[in-house]
Formats: sequence, C-alpha cells, structure tokens
Amino acid sequence: MPRPRSLTDDQLVAAALAVVDREGLAALTMRAVARELGVATMGLYRYVADRQALELLVVDHVFRSVDTSLPDGGWQERIRVLLDRMRVAVARHPAVVPLVLRHRQAAPASLRLIEAMLSVLTEGGLDGADRVVAQRTLVGHLLGFLQNEHFAPLSGPGTIVMSELSAADYPLLARTAADARSVPPDEEFRRGLDIVLRGLSAT
Repeated sequence: MPRPRSLTDDQLVAAALAVVDREGLAALTMRAVARELGVATMGLYRYVADRQALELLVVDHVFRSVDTSLPDGGWQERIRVLLDRMRVAVARHPAVVPLVLRHRQAAPASLRLIEAMLSVLTEGGLDGADRVVAQRTLVGHLLGFLQNEHFAPLSGPGTIVMSELSAADYPLLARTAADARSVPPDEEFRRGLDIVLRGLSAT
C-alpha cells in the first residue's frame, strides 16, 4: 500500500480555506479537507488531531499574515494601522470570523499581535489596569466590527427592514437605519475606532 504523501501545515490551511471560502464554515470537516487534498480522511489524522486543531491552524495562518512592523508616529496612529491590518487579514476569508472569535487567544500568532498592541499602548503611557482595559476594549471593537461587517452589515437586510419601519412608531430607529445604509464599512470602522481612541486618551 503506498505511503501517504507528506503534508505541510500550509497545505492543510490552504485546503481548509478553500473549503470554507467556497462552501462556508459549516462545510469544514476533516472529510471535506481530506477530499480537497486528495487523501483518505483517516490519513489526515496523521497531521491534525481533529477539526478543532485544524481550525486553530487556520486562525494562526490568518494572524501570521498580519505585519506587525508599524510606522513611526503617535501611538494612536500605530494602533489604527495594526487593527486595520488585522481587519483586512480576516476579511480575506470572512467565513472564518467565528473561528477568530473562538481561537484568538490560543493561536500562537495572535499572541504576537497582542504583544505588539500592548507595546504600542505602553508607549502611549498606559500600564496596569488601564492597559488591560484599553487592550480588551480595542479587541472588542475589532471583533464586534468584524461580526457586524460580515454577518450584519449596515447595508444588509436587517438594516433595510429597520429603515422601512413606521416613522410614527420608531422615528429615530427608522431614520438612523436609513442613514446607516450609506455608511461604508471602512468609514464605520475608522470612526468607531476614533471614538474608542479618544476615550482611551482621556484615561
């Protein structure tokens, strides 16, 4: 019987992302990835223990693609650059957003990004509890935005339905939802992050 060919982590990730990008996250199974690679399903277990281990490889790959070499400038601008790079990296494979939420603290490359963010916050004069809250608030903004951008966008059906509500019953909601439909994702992310950074500067 021929010996199964050796597979690299990059090949495993490429196959997993091909499945997810084409068919959605629910389609990510060991069998589907094995089929994508042209190997037997049981042969895949030589390289990853289970689907969770495969998911972790995918998330680590996404985070490894983020450049942590930041430009000179103030700490706020450096934070903007880092978070925007993270947003763009995840947006290349929007269906993996739930995996990023699930495995963001277990993927080795995510630890490198957290360290880079904490370094910038420290340069900005934040430490102790202030740095803890700042880091978690920034990550919360990023993760919340990713969920909204890819699963509940301002231009999506939920907003459209709300914009068509009775103005007599929901005057502010209907008007705000109508306004929201004209806000591009880049602007939503940038302006939201500006609000967060202004609040952190006041601490």
